[in-house]
Amino acid sequence: MFKNFNIWFASSLIVSIGVLIPIITVSLSFFEDTSNYYQILKDTFLLEYIFNSLILLVSVLILTFLIGTTCAYLVSFYRFPFSNFFKWALILSFAVPPYIYAYSLTAFFENYGTAFTILTNLFGEGSYNKHIPKFDGVFGSILSMSFSLYAYVYILSRASFLYQSQNLIDLGKSLGFSKFKALYSLIIPAARPAIVAGLSLVAMETLAEFGAVDFFSINTLTTGIYNSWISFDDLAFSNRLSFFLLLFIFALFIIENFSRKKAKYHFNSRGGFKQKEKIQLSGKNSFFAFLFCFLIFFLSFLFPLSQMLYWTIKFPENLFDLDVVTLTLNTLYLVTLSSFVLIVFSLVSNYGNRVSKNKTLNLLSTLSISGYAIPGVILAVAFITFIAWFDENIVKALGFLSIKKIFIGTVLGLVLVYFVRFYSLAFNGIKSGYEKINISVDESAYLLGYSKQKTFTNIHVPFLRNSLLFVGILVSLEIVRELPITLILRPFNFETFATTAYISASEDLLEAAAVPSLFLILMATIFIMFTSKYILREK
Repeated sequence: MFKNFNIWFASSLIVSIGVLIPIITVSLSFFEDTSNYYQILKDTFLLEYIFNSLILLVSVLILTFLIGTTCAYLVSFYRFPFSNFFKWALILSFAVPPYIYAYSLTAFFENYGTAFTILTNLFGEGSYNKHIPKFDGVFGSILSMSFSLYAYVYILSRASFLYQSQNLIDLGKSLGFSKFKALYSLIIPAARPAIVAGLSLVAMETLAEFGAVDFFSINTLTTGIYNSWISFDDLAFSNRLSFFLLLFIFALFIIENFSRKKAKYHFNSRGGFKQKEKIQLSGKNSFFAFLFCFLIFFLSFLFPLSQMLYWTIKFPENLFDLDVVTLTLNTLYLVTLSSFVLIVFSLVSNYGNRVSKNKTLNLLSTLSISGYAIPGVILAVAFITFIAWFDENIVKALGFLSIKKIFIGTVLGLVLVYFVRFYSLAFNGIKSGYEKINISVDESAYLLGYSKQKTFTNIHVPFLRNSLLFVGILVSLEIVRELPITLILRPFNFETFATTAYISASEDLLEAAAVPSLFLILMATIFIMFTSKYILREK
């Protein structure tokens, strides 16, 4: 294992082990004794937690599949009015986290809400509330998560559809397939790996979602983890629930892998790859394609944005009462510091893997990027559990002062957990850039007398600048939207737009939540605009 030991190997090894600590902590904590709360919950609500989590998961997966693949199919295979606009506009749903969508949904349809005001202004006084549908509870959570997360499926499906050969389409025509039959018989099966990858991300985000389900008072495994720690001060039981949720997530991957078996998804053709040509739609087909994409764009982005903007204008005092400058600086401070740490250590880890060529290190690196599959609330609780154990059993045993105040309730603790949560994004983003650098470049540099360090700083880093920029923006977008980690580990009186919106909404002050929600959406939209050229490139 250590035959290629060097400073790069050691650095990469330390990073990989550090990221794995929360996963190991959750697994080991499963066997600790818990309080009486565990038995009480086991006899009462535990099955409800599991059932609600399953209902949300299955429903959101179905909806995001239908929305994401349909939108991707339309913009990839056809031309219709504003199709080029919808190509990137449909990813703006990323700017609206599920919990903010939940606030918008409630604000619009609640009694005497925005829908009531619109109907009153149009038709005069009336008993409209009994006719206005109410989107709350499980149904509201499903809609909030589906319209916020479908872009995962859309982006990856579109990328797969984009590179499907014209031969595949010609095959469908020669078999006499209608466009619909060709879609579900040939096109979607060929894009299955990409679609499944998108649905896997949706599944992880759905199981990890805290803000929306907490707002709608839905008992899920995620809210159970949070409540068992916050309300009942039972870290051991939080970890036990976390372990169940981890098993849940890993089971999804195992089931999907078994379901594929030895299926192949490439298309062999003697004629080679033929670039497909988009079909120009006209008449009612063009109108319906435009209408579908516009409705999805409106419901997923314009609707929550306009609702938050409406309340900000209607209640301007909330804007003046909010310390926007401090919240912006706090958010940017976390974004800048966390992005820098993630990029630096991911660079070091990738280069360590490249020069060491060690199988054990590669395995640890592969395991370490599973942090993105772990809900933020689990990582926060696991981090607190590990620091408490390390402080009690190692630090105090050596006679040192307690380290809890250094890591818990501090920016340092926040950055460390962000690092674990988003390490896979940074690592994989930089790895994809490294795959474009031929190993012969390194060998040529060594022949010219470059050391490993000089090769890294003078050749690799400049070559990877676009990948580093993309990773930085992508990580920044995730941190701006992140709620449970920030909520649990932030320092006292240290707020971001996400935590401020959550606190106001949890106190039933939805009008006050509109302003921080609006700024969060706008900030996230800016990051998405910067990343769109990387996400939607067609070459």
